[in-house]
Amino acid sequence: MLTIDLTGKTLVVTGGLSGIGKGVADLFLEAGANVVIGDIAQAGEARLGDRLAAIRCDVSKASDAVRLISFAVETFGQIDYVVNNTGTSAMDYAVHIKEADWDRMMDVNAKGTYLVSQAGAAQMLRQGTGGRIINISSQAGKNGYRCMGGYVASKHAVLGFTKVMALELAKEQILVNAVCPGIVETDMKRRERVEGAQLRGMTPEDILAEDCSQVPLGRTAQPEDVARVVLFLASPLASYMTGQAINVTGGMTMH
Repeated sequence: MLTIDLTGKTLVVTGGLSGIGKGVADLFLEAGANVVIGDIAQAGEARLGDRLAAIRCDVSKASDAVRLISFAVETFGQIDYVVNNTGTSAMDYAVHIKEADWDRMMDVNAKGTYLVSQAGAAQMLRQGTGGRIINISSQAGKNGYRCMGGYVASKHAVLGFTKVMALELAKEQILVNAVCPGIVETDMKRRERVEGAQLRGMTPEDILAEDCSQVPLGRTAQPEDVARVVLFLASPLASYMTGQAINVTGGMTMH
């Protein structure tokens, strides 16, 4: 059976204490990698095991992004993979989006990806051994969805930045790709169903049924469905891929 062995490699993943980020952290640990989690919910710095560490990180702040990468190098000596997973959302119709909500989504989803990618790429360039940057965008980076204008805009920005970094870093063998999840069962998605139901005069159960009806495979995703594709992009199996935006949507988005 083909296995992916990342022993001796180091992953930095933002938002790794829950949802997709935790799924990524768990799977990379299983594959033998060292893992450093940057998460705003983490209290300070912590060594959580021989191959796991965490640090508080607000990805919208340049100083936190730089500190996250420095902490990873101080802890494990190098970085090989950066996964930009941190994200936030706020539900409302486009004509009613609050400026503060718009700014927060752009700061976390788009600016956070830029800051951590920039800090991670700088370290990879210093190391001179290549690397992988994997950005968690969304099928909302390819489509429009009602009541999600700010989120959609921020995730389109992530895909645009992914393509530019892929072009600029290719000669240094730093591969930059994005993953575009569909409807994933996370705390954020469950909150969105409540907010969306209120806006649309429905129930959260109605929204869940609507979600499932749009997926050809007939179910929504679990975090590990996305994490497995991230692991593939980090592995030698994806050594000829860069600048791509891979859907993990159960067939809901096919472009």
